[in-house]
Amino acid sequence: RVDCRSIPTHTTMGDDQDTKSDAVVAKSYEERVEAVNVISQPLASKKSTKKAHKLVKKAASVKLIRRGVKEVVKGLRKGESGLAILAGDIYPIDVISHLPILLEEKNIPYLFVPSKQDLGAAASTKRPTSVVLIRTPTKGNKDFDGKELYDTLVSEAKEYDPTSVAVSSS
Repeated sequence: RVDCRSIPTHTTMGDDQDTKSDAVVAKSYEERVEAVNVISQPLASKKSTKKAHKLVKKAASVKLIRRGVKEVVKGLRKGESGLAILAGDIYPIDVISHLPILLEEKNIPYLFVPSKQDLGAAASTKRPTSVVLIRTPTKGNKDFDGKELYDTLVSEAKEYDPTSVAVSSS
């Protein structure tokens, strides 16, 4: 005869094993820079990356933003201007390789940040985002309080001269 009180009603599978916790360990800026692809110039510094993410978050809250390659290209064709922030860890590189040229033709400043996950999180999406276009804030956007941040990043992006990149011939 079996005593029912001695049989466990629930199982604890894996509770006693050392498994990885659900919390994802955040990588440092330096670790993320190692995963950046070749065309990621100008790459934002650690401080500028934080500013860019803060600006994206503020712009997303007032809907001054375009997320993703298709949406950004569509916005550029319609004549929108602003500041483009691209993720540097996009593979395959062909997904975004046409964007810097397109942005230069339209005279739109752009910066690369090291991580698509961080860019997506700042843009208020659950998915990683490869590119974000922050539209130029107008006087009608009274809710947008990131104008100084926007101006700082635009001036930093405009300092970059794409013709200064040394091309290595093989």
